[in-house]
Amino acid sequence: MRLRSTLILTTSQFIKLQSPFSPTFAFQSLRQFSPTSTSRSLSSMAGTKIITEAIEKPLLDNRSYRYIRLPNQLEALLVHDPQTDKASAALDVNVGHLSDPKDLPGLAHFCEHLLFMGTEKYPDENEYAKYLSMHSGFSNAFTGLDDTNYYFECGVGEGVFEGALDRFAQFFRKPLFLEDQKDRELKAVDSENKKNLQVDIWRLFQLEKSLSNPEHPYNSFGTGNLVTLSEEPAKKGLDVRQELLKWYGENYSANLMKLVVFGREELGELQKLVEEKFSDVVDKNLPRPGFRGYPLTEKELKKVCFIKPVKDIRRLDMTFTFPDTQPNYASQPERYLSHLIGHEGPGSILSYLKKKSWANGLSAGSTHVTEGADMFKINIELTEEGLEKYEEVVEAVFRYIAIMKSREPEEWVWKEMANMAEVGFKYAEKSPASKFTMSVAGYMQKGYKPEEVLSGGELFRRYDPKAIKECLDALRPDNFRIFLISQKEPNAGFTEQERWYGTEYRLEPISSNLQSAIADVKAEEGELRFPGVNEFIPTNFETHRKDVPAEAQAKRPTLIKHTSLIRFWHKKDDTFWVPKANANFLFRTPLAYATPKHSVLTRLYCDLVKDALNEYSYDADLAGLEYNLYPDHEGINLQLSGYNDKLHILLEKILSHLAAPQITADRFAVTKERLMRAYKNFEQEPAVNHAVYWMGYLMSETMWNNEEKLAVVDAVTLDQVQDFAKDLLKEAHVEALVHGNMFKEDALKLAQSVEEVLKPAALARSQLIRNRSCQLPENANFAFPRPVPNPENLNSAIEYMVEAGNLMDVRGRSLLMLLSQIANEPCFDQLRTKEQLGYSVWSGARKTTTAMGFRVIIQSERNTDYLESRIESFLVQLRGIIADMKDEEYQTHVKSIIDKKTEKLKNLGQETSRYWQHILSGYYDFHQLDADVENLKTISKDDLLRYYDEYVMPGSATRRKLSVHMQSQKAVPDSLPAPADHSKFIQGLSMFLNANQLEVSTEDLQSLLVGLENGAMTELPGKLRTYLIDVKKADPLKVDAALAQGMTILQAQMPQAAAEEKEVKAGDEVKVEYMQVLDTTAFKAGLLLSPAPRPVAAFETFYEAPEAKL
Repeated sequence: MRLRSTLILTTSQFIKLQSPFSPTFAFQSLRQFSPTSTSRSLSSMAGTKIITEAIEKPLLDNRSYRYIRLPNQLEALLVHDPQTDKASAALDVNVGHLSDPKDLPGLAHFCEHLLFMGTEKYPDENEYAKYLSMHSGFSNAFTGLDDTNYYFECGVGEGVFEGALDRFAQFFRKPLFLEDQKDRELKAVDSENKKNLQVDIWRLFQLEKSLSNPEHPYNSFGTGNLVTLSEEPAKKGLDVRQELLKWYGENYSANLMKLVVFGREELGELQKLVEEKFSDVVDKNLPRPGFRGYPLTEKELKKVCFIKPVKDIRRLDMTFTFPDTQPNYASQPERYLSHLIGHEGPGSILSYLKKKSWANGLSAGSTHVTEGADMFKINIELTEEGLEKYEEVVEAVFRYIAIMKSREPEEWVWKEMANMAEVGFKYAEKSPASKFTMSVAGYMQKGYKPEEVLSGGELFRRYDPKAIKECLDALRPDNFRIFLISQKEPNAGFTEQERWYGTEYRLEPISSNLQSAIADVKAEEGELRFPGVNEFIPTNFETHRKDVPAEAQAKRPTLIKHTSLIRFWHKKDDTFWVPKANANFLFRTPLAYATPKHSVLTRLYCDLVKDALNEYSYDADLAGLEYNLYPDHEGINLQLSGYNDKLHILLEKILSHLAAPQITADRFAVTKERLMRAYKNFEQEPAVNHAVYWMGYLMSETMWNNEEKLAVVDAVTLDQVQDFAKDLLKEAHVEALVHGNMFKEDALKLAQSVEEVLKPAALARSQLIRNRSCQLPENANFAFPRPVPNPENLNSAIEYMVEAGNLMDVRGRSLLMLLSQIANEPCFDQLRTKEQLGYSVWSGARKTTTAMGFRVIIQSERNTDYLESRIESFLVQLRGIIADMKDEEYQTHVKSIIDKKTEKLKNLGQETSRYWQHILSGYYDFHQLDADVENLKTISKDDLLRYYDEYVMPGSATRRKLSVHMQSQKAVPDSLPAPADHSKFIQGLSMFLNANQLEVSTEDLQSLLVGLENGAMTELPGKLRTYLIDVKKADPLKVDAALAQGMTILQAQMPQAAAEEKEVKAGDEVKVEYMQVLDTTAFKAGLLLSPAPRPVAAFETFYEAPEAKL
């Protein structure tokens, strides 16, 4: 895989800066420029300079642009979009965590956090968030290596954008950085850091930095924590707030800021707003941050680092020091390298390694560190055999590089890439407002010409073979290092531990054998060779565009073919007019999910088909045509998207492989082993992921859990998969949607291909009943306790859910949406900002197949019982917030949710996704949104309070509540409860054992506790095991399985009990009482099921669209 741009790992979030990259042949007039306005429109505040309005933009972009520079040197791009229903702004400051003071790691990130917490003009710490929430908006920020990016989005009502922009601008004019906010937000930074401690991508990123040049700031720790921002500064006598004020004053300057402002307002009005709000940002005329030297020097190169990951992954990373390619953006030489090295077609490095059974995946690309310094990375996902032969894998990479160096750069390759990039830019579709502003504000820091700010990173403008050679020259045996990532220890073991994340590793020189092999590698073409011409490059871009008014655009797809075998939906694009289409297929088959083993077989079948197709489909992917194939509980999903010109060719190839998959023994073994690791690696996911997963499991009629699938995957054989593949699609029902630049006749040809190639028999109607949701009884108050599987994970998590009716109850659905809208900001403010329960706090609607509910999710170091008590306390508080809300504020929330529901779709993919979700739901309610909006207009505050009292309010007799408690094992005590608490402990343990068919009385358990030294918890499992096996004659395997789960669950309920009790009493105490779910099978068996989804109208009503035909 070639990387357009590598993953930029930043504090606060991951951001992948990637723009449309879609191929074809070159032809003229692919781009357009914003028209220059008349001289009258160019008038401005004295001193403001209008640099250009001739911004190079995609052909279909109807926005107007103006690039200006204020007198304080702040540069801004103004964007007028007359059709937008969202406004946005983003400001990127050219300073990141590489500029942290050496004795205060994480200060730049901490500054980013505190800027949100109040300004002189708007001192309330949640003013900004509350304002945006009330106006269908949100905000975010991230701290990178050499920049910090702040952005927001909001509605476009009168005065709304100006109000948001004014609050936003104060961050950069007069922030408060108050002392009490500092202390609380330090905990948020620390919590953010702790949530990443067991995440491999963060651990590897930090290890890369920690093992870099100690004289370069890349060696730093950028997130920060309580140690770096509180404890260590205190020992040195540093006042962190004063240091922060000083740092902010020395690094935040108008001349280092780039602003993007996006709205409906005309350019002149937008310019006036920017001048009013940002002209007072102080300009200190600071130089751009620059750092001497390189992150990797001779001391760090020619090393191999053996690294122990959290998950069971095997990867080889080769990192080269690399020239800064930003000055050569017009020729994009680094992309020439990543295209060839990362290619996956015949003759590629990956193709060669897969044939050897050494690798499953490969990616290559450059990443920018700071001005003057880049890195080029080649990452290879290894097999078990590939891990053993990693030196031969490295040698193969250098052999391909030698081939590249042995011949002059191939201009045809560069031109093919240039042509693909050109068409990709031409037909780039709109993205959400905040995604656009955030990305472009970052682009403005990259040194592109103002008129090329949108296109600079996308287009190839000048062929420069010299620049390509210079980049190739950096890929030398003396200019790289290796990270070998695997849980398998090297011969001498893991001997070191990284300071910030505790990652175990061993560092040693690259072996002399490998050095000699790659120094003398020969450029011999054969199994390794350059790719051929890409036959998937599209040539037909005709869209047959017509002027279709919004009111005449089709509001749903049409059912163009309906038989017992197939339901085929179609909608010709009448909105976006791009030469693209999306084709989604669901092949329903009861075999796919009949048992855990069937679900594993289906997953292997899909993975093996994709693996066999990879070399063929990679060219299609390069040409802007991609597909995905994956299983679910109904069958197999196939989705194709991209340029429609050759979509049918790719579909036919995929169908032929589905009908007769080419499965070899070696690829089966590799794929099966990869799947087993994926199931096991789920155990290492963050606690919050497990909480959400198990809630879905408990509320779903049929869902095989990860443990059930892991138990059967090892026994699956090649013969079983081959036999299964023959039967899987013998009987099926096909549901499909084709949407985009494709007429009905062409769509029907796709349907014909499905029937002719797969030749399935139709399922009986009774086999098409959809999956249903479990329904909690009235007055239910359940909690499912479970240990976080990763014993090193500090974080616990809870999902707290109250069920709130049937998904197709329009009134109830509207009430839930309104409640979620109102609750969002106060939930975050109370539980995250004020109580600092954890970095991850979220509230909103949960929707299952047929039911819905309101939920609160928290990931935290705190005990889950305590988290539940604080959620319930908040829910009591929230009722008062709603009751005391003035009508004007209430109506603002109603308008905000209506604005969100009616927000215009930005691109073809969004529209396809909306239709497909309605189809997959089984309701086919394409006009659901209109019904929701009309209902929202009729809901009064009293209606909402009645709804709240029935479904949400703690203590309600009609409430239906379930929570999932994922408790960290790090806080497990090593002793039993005090004697007074024995009864509760014994009762819980007895219930669990009996639920697992291990009958033990409470009296027997009481006797087992007698004589345990100091009540030692560690002795109890052994005594209990002996008793169950020797006295009760229970199955040892059943005993071990039950004890492994049961003891951990019961331990997880006790951590820090005394401390938590005091903390609960310090707030608005709500006593936590619930019934534990100890046996999930018995629990689900005792619940009623909802009615299965049924179409809201007869299928015959969908045969003809009532709107204008195209």
